[in-house]
Amino acid sequence: MKKVLVITYYWPPTGGSGVQRWVKFSKYLRRFGWEPVIYTPKNPEQLAVDESLLKELPGDLTVLKRKIVEPYNLYRKLFGGSVASKGEGVNPLNQQKKSFKQKLAVFLRGNLFFPDPRAGWVGPSVKYLTKYLKDNPVDAIVTTGPPHSMHLIGMKLHASTGIRWIADFRDPWTEMHYFKHMGLLPWTAARHRRVEQKVLDEADAVIAVSAPVRDDFQARTKTPVVLITNGYDEEDFAAVTPELPADKFVLAHTGLFASDGNPLALWDVLARKCASDANFKSQLCIRLAGKTDPEILEALSARGLSGNVENLGYLPHHETVELQRSANVLLLPLRQEPEYAKALPGKIFEYLAARRPVLGIGQEGGAAAAVLSDAGAGVMYDWSRQEPVRNFIESAWERHLIGADAAPEGDISKYSRIALTEKLTGIL
Repeated sequence: MKKVLVITYYWPPTGGSGVQRWVKFSKYLRRFGWEPVIYTPKNPEQLAVDESLLKELPGDLTVLKRKIVEPYNLYRKLFGGSVASKGEGVNPLNQQKKSFKQKLAVFLRGNLFFPDPRAGWVGPSVKYLTKYLKDNPVDAIVTTGPPHSMHLIGMKLHASTGIRWIADFRDPWTEMHYFKHMGLLPWTAARHRRVEQKVLDEADAVIAVSAPVRDDFQARTKTPVVLITNGYDEEDFAAVTPELPADKFVLAHTGLFASDGNPLALWDVLARKCASDANFKSQLCIRLAGKTDPEILEALSARGLSGNVENLGYLPHHETVELQRSANVLLLPLRQEPEYAKALPGKIFEYLAARRPVLGIGQEGGAAAAVLSDAGAGVMYDWSRQEPVRNFIESAWERHLIGADAAPEGDISKYSRIALTEKLTGIL
């Protein structure tokens, strides 16, 4: 067994999308001759908790935890509440409606803490891990970000130990859609770009999760940049049989539902259909699992659809899979930011594995649209295109009435977590 040190901010029992990628890699790495050693904070900020994820991992996995000091306690004292409180939006950085206090907090966050509020963990982590690695050698180091301060830990360890280092970007850095909303001063933004470039140039390999991001990175560095998308775990779906309720027409969304991706055209289509078809209105069920911005619920209420909404909040991962498998239509609204055309939300791969039709609302020529088309799993329509959305809903409703199951059957095996882990170990 070779060993790889994985430096990650997100780790169970923290839940949410940011934790899934390396939980699944760690679950399967031993099959391919690699033993993961996890380094993660003992006391991170948690938007969600999912104890069930711990059951995914080997019981004897080495997990090193060290205390992290973050500025959120100061934030609470100054502004009340929490940056990660339930009253905040999905992402306070690009939340559409910000109070003065929120705007000030974003400005301070962006300009006082570089590259992010976890920066204070870099120095102590490098000191601790340098000593640890002398007694417990590993064959490679992987850092996964955001937060991108994880990459700074890896870069310093790589420089001091010579151990091979891979930087895994679950999201871009300066090309991330919310970067322009951080209120950065010119010299702060320039510093981000300099340090991002240094990470790209000094890593032995870089991993990107979408083809456009891979191409952007590769155009900027001589370091090999490899595409490893997010994916789905076959074991999660094998034990769940789809059960479509006969008396409900279910449209489901799982994960983060941000206000800057509010699919108003879809809500208008559903409202008009409810007004003209009493049976449709009585059966329509819009299930939202995960964190949903208040503007989404307000838009639904304004169209008289509140009675059709089940706002379930965060669910354990296995319950999310069950919800996905039992939906007539899975909703994939993307954010209305130009940079988001290059993004692949992690949920898209689980949507593929759920084998339910996907209705995407977003960039028709973007990365997510290409994945849906390649897998024959669904469609992507621009936010303003009501007519094709209406036709999609009508067709799905008619299939529901006659009990026809329109399950996509395209080949998605390249997105399985096992296949992706094998590709990762090839890079290692």
